[in-house]
Amino acid sequence: MPTKSNNVGGRGGARAGAGRKKKAVIDKITDKSNQPIEVLDIPEVDGVEMPKPKDILSATQRDGKSFMAKEIYEETWEWLKKIGCHTVVSPQVIERYAMCAARWIQCEQMTNELGFLSKHPTTGKPIPSPFINIGINYMNQAVRSWNEIYQIVKENCTVDYSGKNPQDDLMEKLLASRRGI
Repeated sequence: MPTKSNNVGGRGGARAGAGRKKKAVIDKITDKSNQPIEVLDIPEVDGVEMPKPKDILSATQRDGKSFMAKEIYEETWEWLKKIGCHTVVSPQVIERYAMCAARWIQCEQMTNELGFLSKHPTTGKPIPSPFINIGINYMNQAVRSWNEIYQIVKENCTVDYSGKNPQDDLMEKLLASRRGI
């Protein structure tokens, strides 16, 4: 019987995101254990402006509607600035989150407009709308990107970051888009 090796085909090793998550910095500070906390001496930088969002985040879509990724990007950056983590999260990560979240909302809008069923191109029989699966994929990507941002915040934020955040606002955007606001 052949034995499995972790080095065959590059499939072995730890998986990304596997294992126990790191404890939040704020929890380490409030914890009464004797474990030393490593504090980096990073000078406080005031007046850091939000990096300009790429033009693609606000491009006009084929149907003439505006793409709301820029708005999501700005809200996320403002939230990060409010809690003091705007310098530790890469703008590219925020852009990726905003893009996926906006595409998810766009797919949900199309599902609302066109319905859950589509016509098969060759047979003409009803099939599930392709926007449903596309939307699910974008939603999963947005969640993964948000978890990446949130993990960075958790590991670096020294103030309370609980409460309303841009991920919560995403559902509001989706509901508002359904009402046509």
